[in-house]
Amino acid sequence: MSFRKILRLTGAAGVVVTFIASCGAEPEPETGYQPLEVVEPRPGIYAEFTLTADLSGLTDNQREMIGLLIDASQIMDDLFWRQTFGEDHESWLESIADADTRRFAELNYGPWDRLDDDKPFMEGIGAKPPGANFYPKDLSKEEFEAAYLPGKNGQYSLIRRDQDGALTLIPYHVAYADELKAAADLLRAAAKLAESTDFASYLKLRAAALISDEYQISDMFWMDVRDNEIDVVIGPIETYEDALFGYRAAYEAYVLVKDLEWSDRLSRFADFLPALQEGLPVPAEYKWETPGKDSDLNAYDVVYYAGDSNAAGKTIAINLPNDEEVQLSRGTRRLQLKNAMRAKFDKIVEPIADVLIDESQRGHVSFDAFFANTMFHEVAHGLGIKNTIDGHGTVRAAMLDMASSMEEGKADILGLYMITELHKAGELGDVDLRDYYVTFMTSVFRSIRFGASSAHGKANMVRFNFFLDSGAFVRDTETGRYSVDFERMETAMTDLSRLLLTLQGDGDYEGAVELAESRGIILPQLQDDLDRLTNANIPVDITFQQGVAELGIE
Repeated sequence: MSFRKILRLTGAAGVVVTFIASCGAEPEPETGYQPLEVVEPRPGIYAEFTLTADLSGLTDNQREMIGLLIDASQIMDDLFWRQTFGEDHESWLESIADADTRRFAELNYGPWDRLDDDKPFMEGIGAKPPGANFYPKDLSKEEFEAAYLPGKNGQYSLIRRDQDGALTLIPYHVAYADELKAAADLLRAAAKLAESTDFASYLKLRAAALISDEYQISDMFWMDVRDNEIDVVIGPIETYEDALFGYRAAYEAYVLVKDLEWSDRLSRFADFLPALQEGLPVPAEYKWETPGKDSDLNAYDVVYYAGDSNAAGKTIAINLPNDEEVQLSRGTRRLQLKNAMRAKFDKIVEPIADVLIDESQRGHVSFDAFFANTMFHEVAHGLGIKNTIDGHGTVRAAMLDMASSMEEGKADILGLYMITELHKAGELGDVDLRDYYVTFMTSVFRSIRFGASSAHGKANMVRFNFFLDSGAFVRDTETGRYSVDFERMETAMTDLSRLLLTLQGDGDYEGAVELAESRGIILPQLQDDLDRLTNANIPVDITFQQGVAELGIE
């Protein structure tokens, strides 16, 4: 359902804001696009999966509430289209005659292949602007940095040019006023149906945040929402889409149904964060902050993705809020998306293991290890420090466009560190640590296929090359299959953890760039092996059939 249809249903009025610098299908030469080789659309790289959940235990009010939250999520989807591509995306999609190209454009939210370094797959398009549609297409970093524009580094505003060509700032709540009012009205309507009073209060606070761009209060309150079976993540959250500076947050949404049994199994692990922080393999100044002790760890079935979360590669776990002040005072909530995780394991991870993992270790690839590796990745976002050791601001601000890939790389390697330490302490029960290591290596192949335009893809390429150079990953030249050297694995894990934590703590942007340029590359041998996965028709990622019809709540 488009935003315009939702407007009619919710009664919101007003004229939809038109962006000054929207991106169309036929960019003019002065927009800064440069001709590039056009790649073929690849809708077949996505395996379809239907998002469902067991709703039999929910009340009629809860089922109706899910429908309202999906409607609000569809507005976030419309806004993300406008942030990443431009204004009239619906007409643009309808103008694409070829069905495969149109479908691939829908999956990528535009004419650039997000899992192939954002290469264009339509003629006459050119390169994707690194600042997406957050900034004027002709804006240089030098002009932006020299401009006197208070608040220009903020997460919740657009940069545009006024009639004289000068840079100006437009807050999201102004640029998208009608859309955000409609979404807020839907959240308030959902709050009336909520059976958890805490969740009802959160929905009303989040509605207020959408129309004010003031999110911290609702983020803080969300940390207290623990007794609700239905949940929603909604708003401008991640900054991956802003590849120019890493400042601007993009709209997205998830609608979630809690898996109570799995959540009970996970809840205790967040308590280990302070002790694990103390044991990090870095000097004391790089771990002086104490992780929030009020962290939450639960499992969910996700029933709807929208916007940034739905673009190309799909998220299978969530660690929020991103606000450093909230993280330090309260921790974060870690939401494991179990049904989406299972889809990726069955359709992608296991087939990759059959092609690339040595037969002697293939039995160590398991869903439980994949789930745990993903879960501890999210928990590990809470380790390390959020502020540079010289007192000159946050790690995120210091790392600019490298912040996301550095943080994802840190979380992946420290997630493995957490598993290793908890296993040594006997906290994981009777499990084989080798399962986690081999499954970790297999999943690295999965994420590398996301390409260099993805923060996760960049982080995985750095990690793969680091582990290969360290002898922790070993390729058999005769079979072309990989195995883990378990003795060297722990050493490589410790060395990479120390490197990434130090770069972040120092706010060493140049060092992060050097690491990405030297290790964040796909060498010819690895590319040949990845091509074997393509030739075996193994999907790169998944796409969803989703909505009220799939859930049976029409």
